[in-house]
Amino acid sequence: MTKKVKVAEAVKKVKITQTRSMIKRPETQQRTIQSLGLGRVHQTVEVAYTPQIEGMVKKVSHLVSVKAIIK
Repeated sequence: MTKKVKVAEAVKKVKITQTRSMIKRPETQQRTIQSLGLGRVHQTVEVAYTPQIEGMVKKVSHLVSVKAIIK
């Protein structure tokens, strides 16, 4: 019997890229993007995939793309 591993447990870091502009976006979304370390279109950051980061990404999922970094 194989043991299933959740994706969040297997992935320690993710690469988050801002894909859409922040022009005419609500203030809360702008603050979330800044908290993720982004600010310009096509800017990328590598962060640990914690529950806090996961929640922020869900709030601005229409503005960013996320790729897992598996080593």
